[in-house]
Amino acid sequence: MSNSSIHIVPGVRLAAAAAGIRYRDRDDLVLMELAEGSVAAGVFTQNAFCAAPVTVARQHLEKIPPRYLLINSGNANAGTGETGMTASFETCRLVAAATGVAMNQVLPFSTGVIGEDLPTDPFARAVPGLLSHLKEDGWQSAAAAIMTTDTVPKLASRSFTVDGKRVSVTGMCKGSGMIRPDMATMLAFVATDARIDRAGLQQVLETAAGPSFNSITIDGDTSTNDACMLVATGKSSVDVADAKTPAGQAFRQAVAEVCMELARAIVLDGEGATKLVEIVVEEAQTESQARDVAYTVAHSPLVKTALFASDPNWGRILAAVGRAGVEALDIDKVRIWLDDVCIVSKGGRDADYTETAGQAVMDKEAFTIRIALGKGQAQTRILTCDLSYDYVKINAEYRT
Repeated sequence: MSNSSIHIVPGVRLAAAAAGIRYRDRDDLVLMELAEGSVAAGVFTQNAFCAAPVTVARQHLEKIPPRYLLINSGNANAGTGETGMTASFETCRLVAAATGVAMNQVLPFSTGVIGEDLPTDPFARAVPGLLSHLKEDGWQSAAAAIMTTDTVPKLASRSFTVDGKRVSVTGMCKGSGMIRPDMATMLAFVATDARIDRAGLQQVLETAAGPSFNSITIDGDTSTNDACMLVATGKSSVDVADAKTPAGQAFRQAVAEVCMELARAIVLDGEGATKLVEIVVEEAQTESQARDVAYTVAHSPLVKTALFASDPNWGRILAAVGRAGVEALDIDKVRIWLDDVCIVSKGGRDADYTETAGQAVMDKEAFTIRIALGKGQAQTRILTCDLSYDYVKINAEYRT
């Protein structure tokens, strides 16, 4: 997405710098400044080995509204014990000392290699330059700086008008591997100039994250560093707290669209991915049951490699559904489709199915696997991708 299609968010300024934390000759550190009076909401990883910056960001967010978000790539500062906590606090202290805000008004975020100590000297050298280069239109460079194995920066933006006043919602994220959501999976930062209190903002974020960031999977791995932030500066003076008002409805739709676009961008940029596949599960007893089936199919290495090969090997999908743990599954009631091509019914291959029809769907770059369980009315949908040669190569060579 070009800078011309990104709406600036009054009250938010960004800067990126090449701090040399891990990478050479590329930006790897971002500072995001929030105007005084801004509020913030967040969702974080549920991984028990959550990274030091996740712990620190949570602690700081509970105490006082943030003024700065500090994001580094290349080093996750996870699995680093007390040393990692000390480093995260120190990076916050450096920004606080340079800006005059309280240390807990700085939230740290990290992404990259797990298990390596985070050096703080690069932060000390880079912070002054970051502060001098903060600008409202710094989204593009910031999105590029937070990338690790991503191949493209990921940005999304929306705006709407209420009584002649424009409200903007703009976000960026990174993520292409170690993606399986559990309260957001990746780093994502979404900002708006709408006016809303923190409790309302938290609810909006959690609602938007459900069908977007929490409904994607690349490889079934939940990262140690996942975080998604939604900040509101209030600079537009448009109140969006009430979901029943036109402004409130437009705001929630804009946030949902930005989150969904960013989530789709993560799947499209899955490490080595060549396919974007939506898995829809219908007629389940509960949504939880539907999601269990969807993720079992999405995480099957055999299904994912068949997707990469464009091989309509429908038996792999059938087998994954059968081992998903659905109690008392009546296989005669199960139906499975590739787009609108029915591949399974009455316990086996659909009578009208042809390999030619299945192949035509599998040859597409994007399609849907739809599964009807015949047990109830609950449903869900998730996004996933294939598993390619490049996925193995990228992850095998990540530290070399």
